[in-house]
Parts: sequence; structure tokens; C-alpha cells
Amino acid sequence: QVQLVESGGGLVQSGESLRLSCSASARTFSSRTMGWFRQAPGKEREIVAAISWTGTTYYAEFTKGRFTISRDNPKNTAYLQMNSLKPEDTAVYYCAARRLGWSASPSKEGYEYWGQGTQVTVSS
Repeated sequence: QVQLVESGGGLVQSGESLRLSCSASARTFSSRTMGWFRQAPGKEREIVAAISWTGTTYYAEFTKGRFTISRDNPKNTAYLQMNSLKPEDTAVYYCAARRLGWSASPSKEGYEYWGQGTQVTVSS
């Protein structure tokens, strides 16, 4: 089992920044790809970014260089730095841990553990 706890969400104005954190309980954290997803009201959950245990990353096109995913394996923590936030970034953001051996990719498949989500609201 892997327990994930997100933090760092909040209410910001357009153009501001937030850093989300995802703390994991498992000793296997350093061997797993970690992903960040988001879900806005009335929309499907979509992948934002992913980072493999080797540091390989994937970013959704809409991040366009504004977001950076990273991880600190000794701390069992993944991060999502979000800059130049826009109102359309408003959503609940979730972190997720992928099955062992699955690398970072655009696919939403293979994520077996999820956090409870943290709300990000960007006002115009």
C-alpha cells in the first residue's frame, strides 16, 4: 500500500505561483513513477505531468513550460511547481503513484494509488 497526501493548494491570482507537494508513505516511492493530475468541475481527470524514478519527465501540452515536476526520493516527496497560473488552471490536483516498472508517459493508465486531492483556484 502507498498512502499519498497532497498539500500546497490554495487561492491565488492570475500570474501567481503555487508549489504542490505529495508526501508518500511507501518505501517503494523511489522506484515508482509519480504523476500529477487535475480535474475541473464537469471535466475528465487529465494528466498534468509525470516523473519516473530515473527523472524522466512528461508534461501535458497545456503546461507550456509553466509547470515543473520534481521529486526528492530521500524525503519520499514529489512536487509540482506551477508558475504563471491562469484561471483555467483551477481544478482539484491529485498526485498518484504508478505501478512498479511503469515509466513516465502521456498515458493515464497504471496509476494505482491516489491522494485525496488539493484545490487550486486561480482568480482573474
